[in-house]
Amino acid sequence: MKRKSGQNPDITKNWKPATLAIRGGTARSEWGETSEALFLTSGYSYDRAEDAAARFAGEQQGMTYSRLQNPTVEMLEQRIALLEGAEACRATATGMAAMTAALLCQLSAGDHVVAAKAAFGSCRWLTDSLLPKFGIETTTVDGRDVGAWESAIRPNTKVFFFETPANPTMDIVDLAAVCGLARAHGITSVVDNAFATPSLQRPMNFGADVVAYSATKMMDGQGRVLAGAVCGTEEWITGTLLPFHRNTGPTLAPFNAWVVLKGLETLDLRIRRQSENALKVAAFLEGRVAKVLYPGLESHPQHGLAMTQMAMAGPIFSLYVGGGRAEAHGLLNGLELVDISNNIGDSRSLMTHPASTTHYGMAEEARLEIGVTEDMLRLNVGLEDPDDVIADLDKALASIGR
Repeated sequence: MKRKSGQNPDITKNWKPATLAIRGGTARSEWGETSEALFLTSGYSYDRAEDAAARFAGEQQGMTYSRLQNPTVEMLEQRIALLEGAEACRATATGMAAMTAALLCQLSAGDHVVAAKAAFGSCRWLTDSLLPKFGIETTTVDGRDVGAWESAIRPNTKVFFFETPANPTMDIVDLAAVCGLARAHGITSVVDNAFATPSLQRPMNFGADVVAYSATKMMDGQGRVLAGAVCGTEEWITGTLLPFHRNTGPTLAPFNAWVVLKGLETLDLRIRRQSENALKVAAFLEGRVAKVLYPGLESHPQHGLAMTQMAMAGPIFSLYVGGGRAEAHGLLNGLELVDISNNIGDSRSLMTHPASTTHYGMAEEARLEIGVTEDMLRLNVGLEDPDDVIADLDKALASIGR
């Protein structure tokens, strides 16, 4: 690989995000390809035995094994780091691999984690079920309440873990306040930024230490592959995350990395248009259902905070139909354009019933505590004409008498 401008920090430091999304991290082979090359290889050969020894000892630059390095994956890692404003990034096989690695790499038996109650179901499984199995104490708090974070701190608290906006309740965590509190107490803040991406929100600008992603979502943006990423300082990524990543192997496949690289080229365009579409659809639904939870609406209780942290409110929101599961499922079954799917971040509009899908694994009491009721639905607004999405929702609502 030849080092090109996309990997030259003296050049990339002057580039705007839209340029970084196209060219950041790009390296070209001797063939001079314009699109990023796809390197489908598990291993690498060496000219001399001494070269292999030097690479494994860290004395010579170069690839050793694709569980550790791959040229295509490395380009993706550099591009995400540049977009995030982070010193370094490691890509993972899935978003949940990113969340798991970001936590387990820095925690040991006897440590304590404070996490927001409102979170993706699998993230709650990490804090509620997995970490305690290894002797790691956890406390869940209302992420919106800065005082609750402070009250939960113990002498052994090592990590704050939360997502904002939260899935699916759209709770907003005050990034500056909570991350500042963490730093003041020597606690590492880990922020799941999948709903916003660096195009709409950069948590490190507000003091976050580690930012994790499901790149499956908006970064790919077209429902094609699974991927994840963890961003942080060079010291943290190399000294804390890398040993865990190297030896446990949640490695991203080169093909998936290449697909996400292609997705990043249009991320800013897609997420901004989808945010515009979502705002229009959410405004329509406000007059038709019991409640809409979308930070872009002035009716959202944390609208002001959200707009200080985010450039736009994103493509995803939740709503309460009113009634129970029968009404929620009835609306889903009445859809013709919008797909019933538990994915998010897709260019297609998708809707799901969290209580029976994404948050099915949570105890009912925990679901109800954060507001995931039987009449809640989560909607990912895509790139279709928003008027067509509205017409489909209008018809589906009419089918259940709304």
